Amino acid sequence: MRLVTFVKKNQRKNQTEQPQPKEQPGPGSVGVLLDGDTTVLDLAAAAPGEAAFASMLALIESGDEGLRRARELCQLRHGPAVLAMEDIALRAPLPRPARLRDCGLFIAHLESGLRELARRQSARAEDPDAEFQRLMASGRFDLNPLFRERVMYYTADHLSVSGPEDVITAPTGAKELDFELEFAAVVGRTGREVKPGAAHEHIFGYTVFNDWSARDLQMQLMPAGVGPCEGKDFAGSNTLGPCIVTRDELTDPYALTMTARVNGQEWSRGGTDGMHHTFEDAIVHLSRDRAVHPGDVIGSGTVPTGTGFDLARSLKDGDVVELEVEGIGVLRNTVHVPALPATGS
Repeated sequence: MRLVTFVKKNQRKNQTEQPQPKEQPGPGSVGVLLDGDTTVLDLAAAAPGEAAFASMLALIESGDEGLRRARELCQLRHGPAVLAMEDIALRAPLPRPARLRDCGLFIAHLESGLRELARRQSARAEDPDAEFQRLMASGRFDLNPLFRERVMYYTADHLSVSGPEDVITAPTGAKELDFELEFAAVVGRTGREVKPGAAHEHIFGYTVFNDWSARDLQMQLMPAGVGPCEGKDFAGSNTLGPCIVTRDELTDPYALTMTARVNGQEWSRGGTDGMHHTFEDAIVHLSRDRAVHPGDVIGSGTVPTGTGFDLARSLKDGDVVELEVEGIGVLRNTVHVPALPATGS
């Protein structure tokens, strides 16, 4: 199934005049996309009072029985519970994950990012090419071997989740907002010390993930050694959508094409087959000494060339970014980069 969280358009209009991401998401209805994603079945309207359909997290926590009941209701194709897509607005499919961690599962992206960082640092030198070669030879821009040996990750803010069509605004003081082409696995059951052979069973489904970054702030703050801070942690900086595709829908999640477009022009194309670690590896690692839980979201990290930074290209105010993962869908957002105030002489 292709599961969504949505509001009726008149409801969304009453909530906010501008589709800004919300740090405290309001209520949304849980639905199933039907008829080639042209209609949505409102599960709560189709089965009033059933606790599993109170929210996406409730459906995930309900386990196999909740999914069985949802599939049963999908036989409905007419009636007040079936809505046309033009009458609803999608929100993040899981507006408030139980936990959100972004992992470095694509090693090649990390390596290319380090090369681009060296290139930027050498650009102001008298001989940029020679300085670039010197920096790369220094070993300072080599990928730490730990990224190959184990699943490395950071914990992101599960309260700063945005969804399809939200406007993503650069944080205060930033002028270089960037996308990151990722996808994510949603955990479906509690597990501790999960064994590799059982890790697949803990995946509920998959969604597209955009890990937005304010590159100029990130570059300023990361040398302090405590991470990107507000370079990656700002309102709406973690975008999920447009739906969660249940695990059974994807024959092979590691054979999917990933594409990024800006204003309709393709900027990046890659594939999930390039992952060095899998989501199953991440679940095994993250369940050591403590549990993973239903509603945990695990980001893949970025596919190679999956950022403007990798490509030495920059977004500008008003650009429309579309991230697409084969079999899941297109996650679309508009960026807003406010003009910085003029400094006095």
